[in-house]
Amino acid sequence: MPATVYMPGFDPERLQPGIVHLGCGNFHRAHQATATQAAIGREGEDGLRWGIVSATMRRPDLAICLRQQDNLYTLLTRESAGTVASIMGAICETVFAGDEQAGLVERIADPRTKIVTLTVTASGYHLTASGQLDPAAPDILTDLTAGALPRTAPGILAAGLALVRQRGQTPPVILCCDNVSHNGGTLRQAVMDFAALRGDDALAGWIGSTVQFPDTMVDRIVPVSTASDPDDARRLLGGITDEAPISAEPWFQWIIGPFDGPRPRWEAHPGTQFVADVEVFERAKLQMLNGAHMLLAYAGALADLNTVADAVCDPALGRITARFMRGEQTADVDLPASELDRYTRDLLQRFRNPGIVHEAERIGRNGSAKMAARVIRPMRSNIAAGRPVPGARLLIASWIRWFALHEQEALEISLTDPRADMLRQICASARDDHRGQVEAFLAMEDVFGPPLPDHDRQVAAIASLLRRLTDHDVRGVLHELAAV
Repeated sequence: MPATVYMPGFDPERLQPGIVHLGCGNFHRAHQATATQAAIGREGEDGLRWGIVSATMRRPDLAICLRQQDNLYTLLTRESAGTVASIMGAICETVFAGDEQAGLVERIADPRTKIVTLTVTASGYHLTASGQLDPAAPDILTDLTAGALPRTAPGILAAGLALVRQRGQTPPVILCCDNVSHNGGTLRQAVMDFAALRGDDALAGWIGSTVQFPDTMVDRIVPVSTASDPDDARRLLGGITDEAPISAEPWFQWIIGPFDGPRPRWEAHPGTQFVADVEVFERAKLQMLNGAHMLLAYAGALADLNTVADAVCDPALGRITARFMRGEQTADVDLPASELDRYTRDLLQRFRNPGIVHEAERIGRNGSAKMAARVIRPMRSNIAAGRPVPGARLLIASWIRWFALHEQEALEISLTDPRADMLRQICASARDDHRGQVEAFLAMEDVFGPPLPDHDRQVAAIASLLRRLTDHDVRGVLHELAAV
């Protein structure tokens, strides 16, 4: 081969299933599968028991594709200096959750299955705003139908754990790897709620008292696949075709709460840590990384800077973002100042990576569902402590401007949000009234919570920014703000 290609340190054909994964998407294949491959290689013969049975949840296409190439695929690590190819072989089988022959319930109850991991996205848990299982969600109602093949994550887990309990076995550890606050405890409650809705309170109680659901925090930027991925894989593999390659940044982080029982030596992969409390790492990521991403997306797109790399490399927006990340978004993140400084530098370096095309359109999706934890929580703490919040104000003003432009059919990128229709209507009703728009947005307590401290002053400041973003050149406004 013309380039160095990293190969598994074991024979993939000898793997035995030990992990069931729900949600076989790009992130899983670049994250949990990567750490598991490192663990298998480190453990040698003993590691062969940690093969992954990975299930696609919505469509069978990827499962079919991976099966056709023996569940092997190429991970393209996009570094600033170039791309590195690795052949990934930790997945021993791929199935489609909607296929009755997949037997996911039986696989969860298989004594060899010690761990079940999940990456089904936040929407895949069918939660209400309060974090409880939504009993009115159509997919949940379908799963509750007598004799139905469960298709949702809570339904599949409840059915599998019911079989474990019936057989008197030790249940597997359930590891949620999605960006859901307190994801382990939240998933436990959702599965218990499902069992109770099914009329099995005894199962719900057993799950709550017996099954381990550690919290986790995951972090790696895995862009949507592009047409260049197969071409790059073919070039690096010396002409071999891969129909399912994926790209990822070099950064990798997986923070896992403690649990009892056998597990792979995931810490063999740099960036994996087992800690007593995941919450501080989760808060740092949500606020410093995800919050800064939202600022770069909303303000950047208004300035025609449509990727994270383009936005953070803009001198003005890059400076604003660095100040926002370290000066505002570290509120209530209980880590030493030196560690916060280092994490800020690491994040900014990651954002500048030209090999990762992370689009504002994708980051900007579902802002109303993300605003509270990522932006408003630290903003509220800062205001209460008398600290300035210029970055948060700019982020909110830029977000509102997206909806105003979309209402006028002047936004060149698509806008996806569960409250999009209502937010566009607010902008239409108060088209030339910037304060009215801000007041109406901030009045949505399901998005922003109760009124902010010093609420009227915050409304006035955000409205002033919104007016400037509307009436003036956005890059000029950013330049002025960066100079303050």
